[in-house]
Amino acid sequence: MSSNGRTPAIAAKDRAALHEAIGRRLLAGEQRYSRGRRALVEVLARASRPMTSPEIVRGDGALSLSSVYRNLSTLEAAGVVRRLVTDEDSARYELAEQYTAHHHHLICDRCGDVLDYEAPPTLEKAMDRGLASLPRATGFRPRTHKLEILGSCASCTEASD
Repeated sequence: MSSNGRTPAIAAKDRAALHEAIGRRLLAGEQRYSRGRRALVEVLARASRPMTSPEIVRGDGALSLSSVYRNLSTLEAAGVVRRLVTDEDSARYELAEQYTAHHHHLICDRCGDVLDYEAPPTLEKAMDRGLASLPRATGFRPRTHKLEILGSCASCTEASD
């Protein structure tokens, strides 16, 4: 985790293993790990936050928007990427958590920006304790959790002051 609580991008030295794992996952689902899909995954691996499709295209000028849309759909169906939809109804994408560190999201309800955030261990432990009571209270057995915190990002907060 970075000093500001944001999840860092995947280190260059770890990306070869990432591409290998994703290639195996796609092959198991009878999908190809094409050059375009690999480039798209590379952009997401370098990112420190979820990205919109246009941001992905700007991350690699060789990608076209139509190709990004098609490949995101395939990668999402294969469980390689996760789609987040904010209040602005704009989808953002990131690598699925199995390929990254466990993290949550800070969502600006003014501009729609989304930041990855690794919660401090004390908060994670408190959430785990709370979730442990669910089976007894409701019969529901949680596997994992995701937390989305809504508020104002630093830029929007400064603009309103």
